[in-house]
Amino acid sequence: MLIADLVLLLLALLLSYFLRFDTFTAWSYFQRWWPVVPALLILYPLAFHLFGLYRRMWQYAGSHEVLAIIAAASIASAVLAILIYGVMRPLKIISGFSRPMLIIDWLLNILLLGGVRFSSKIAWDITTGRKSRIGQGGVPRRILVIGAGDAGAMIVREMHNNPEINMLPVGFVDDDERKIGNYIHGVKVYGSRRDIPELARRLHVDEALIAMPTAPGKSIREIVSICESAGIRFRTLPGLFELLNGKVWLSQIREVQLEDLLRREPTSVNLEEIAGFISGATILVTGAGGSIGSELCRQIARFRPGHLILLGHGENSIYNIEQELCRKFPSLPRDVIIADIRDANKIHAILQRYRPQIVFHSAAHKHVPLMEHNVDEAITNNVLGTRNVVQAALTADVERFVLISTDKAVRPTSIMGATKRIAEMIVQEAAMRSGRAFVAVRFGNVLGSRGSVVPLFKEQIAAGGPITITHPEMTRFFMTIPEAVQLVIQAASLATPGQIYALDMGDPIRIVDLAKDLVELSGLKLGRDIEIVYTGLRPGEKLHEELFTRDEQRTATVYEKIFIAQSVPVDGDRLYRMIDLLAEYAAQMDEVAIRRTLRELVPDFQEAEVPLLEGGS
Repeated sequence: MLIADLVLLLLALLLSYFLRFDTFTAWSYFQRWWPVVPALLILYPLAFHLFGLYRRMWQYAGSHEVLAIIAAASIASAVLAILIYGVMRPLKIISGFSRPMLIIDWLLNILLLGGVRFSSKIAWDITTGRKSRIGQGGVPRRILVIGAGDAGAMIVREMHNNPEINMLPVGFVDDDERKIGNYIHGVKVYGSRRDIPELARRLHVDEALIAMPTAPGKSIREIVSICESAGIRFRTLPGLFELLNGKVWLSQIREVQLEDLLRREPTSVNLEEIAGFISGATILVTGAGGSIGSELCRQIARFRPGHLILLGHGENSIYNIEQELCRKFPSLPRDVIIADIRDANKIHAILQRYRPQIVFHSAAHKHVPLMEHNVDEAITNNVLGTRNVVQAALTADVERFVLISTDKAVRPTSIMGATKRIAEMIVQEAAMRSGRAFVAVRFGNVLGSRGSVVPLFKEQIAAGGPITITHPEMTRFFMTIPEAVQLVIQAASLATPGQIYALDMGDPIRIVDLAKDLVELSGLKLGRDIEIVYTGLRPGEKLHEELFTRDEQRTATVYEKIFIAQSVPVDGDRLYRMIDLLAEYAAQMDEVAIRRTLRELVPDFQEAEVPLLEGGS
C-alpha cells in the first residue's frame, strides 16, 4: 500500500501540473519545482500513518475511513503549503508556486489514494455478494428484515460480509413511511408490517428477522402474530449495543425484556417528586440481599440517605449488593449486618444502636411449595420474625415502617400466604396502637425475582424444553421489580397508619400465555421448538390470586395506580395470644396444631383443593 501511495502521489503531482498548465509549460514548471516532490512523498505517507490508514481492513471500510483519508490528505497538503511558502520560497529553494495547483493536487490525492483503498472494498463486496447468493450450505435462506433502523442495517451488512451464515436479505419492512422505497446496503424497504404476508409470498421469504431491539413488547407481539398468520418462521435479534460489544452472534436470540411479558404498559413513577423523605434519613432494609430488598437499596441510595443499613441472613447476597453500592455510591454511609430476624434480642439491639427513621421489611420465606413442607420455618420467619422487627421498631421510635406482603395473603390457600396475612395484621395492630406510619404493601408475582417463574421458564427454554406448568387455567398478577420498588417507596411516602397498599396491575395473566410469549419473544415456536407439559397444582397453590379480601373496601389514593385495602380492626390481645401458640407449636414442629391455629387466626385460610387436569382421575 505504501509503494502504491508513492507511485500515485507522483502521478497526482504530474497530473496537477498538466491540468493547471499546457504540456510544454507544465514540464518547465516541473523542472523548477521538483524539490517539492521529496516533501510530498514524506508528508502524505506520514499523515496516512498517523491516521492509521495503513492498518485498516479496507473490505470493511465506511464513512469513518472516508473522513480519515480526507483529514490526512488535508493536513499533509496544509503542511506542504506551509513548507513551500514559509521555507522553500524564502530560502530560494524554489521560485514561486501555483496555489491552484496545490488544490488540484490535494483533490487528486484524495481521489487516487482513497480510490485504491476502496477498490479492495468493492472487490470484497462483489465477491461476498456472489458467495452470499450461492451460500456455503446450499441455497441461502431468504430473509425479510423487520426494522430498517441501525440494528436492521447492521444485520444486513453482517449477512453480506459473512456468507457462511447462509442468509440472503431480500427486503426490509418498516412502519416509517419516509423509509419505504429507499435502499439500505442495496436492500429495498418494501413496506410496513401490514405488508408482511404479501411480501412473504412475493419475495419467497423463508424467515423473518425482527431487528427492533427497543420496540415495546406489544409491537413485538403484533409482528409475531402477523408472521405466524403468514406462515413464516421468525426470530428476534439482540440489541444493537450487544451486537456492537460482540457479546452475541446472529444465531442467538434476543434477550427478552421482562416488560415485554406484562401485556400492559409498565407503571412509571417520578420518584424524584416523592422520595424527599429519604434524603438524610437513617434507613434499614431487612432481606437486603433479596430481589426486592437489593433493588430497594439501589433506589434508596439514589436519594442520598444519611445512613443505609443492609440487614440480611445470606452473606453472599448481602456481599453482592454491598459491593455494587460501593462501586456506584462510594460516598454513601452504610453498614452491612448479617443477622436472622428470628433472633429477637439481636434485632432489638441493632435498632437501638442505629435508631432508623424508616424500616423496609422484605425478609421472608416466599416459596409456596417449600413452606407447605416446612410449616414451622414459615411461622418462625414470616410471623415471629416480623413480630420481632415490628416490636423493635416501636421501641426504637421508627417513624415509618413498610412491610413487603403478597397477594397470596388474600384468602390464603397456602401456609406462606397465611403467614404473610398474619404479618400484615401485626403491622396493622402496631399502627393502631402507636399511631405511627406502619403500613403493608401487597405485590403480585414479581417478574425476574429469584425463584419466580420467568427464570425457570428461561432455563427450560435454553435446555430445549419442555416448559412445565401446573395447570392450563392458572392466572397471576405480574409486576416488574422496578414497579414493585416504586410501589414500596410510594407507600412509604403516603404511610397512613395501618393501611395496606396494592398496585393496579391490570388483568391477571394466564401462566400458559406468559410461557407462550416468552417462547415467541425468544424467536422460537411453541409446539415445534418447545413443548408445554402440565404437571398439576402443587400443595398450597390456587388457580387465581386476588388483591383484596371480601371484608376489605378498595379505595383510591392520590396516585392513580395505588389503592388502599380498608380492612377491619385487629384485636391485638387475641392476635399475640395466638402468635404465642404458633411459636410454641413451631418449636414442637407440630404441623397439625399450626394449621389448626392458622385457620382460627385467619378465617379466610382455606387449604387448597387441587383441581384435576382435564382427563385426570
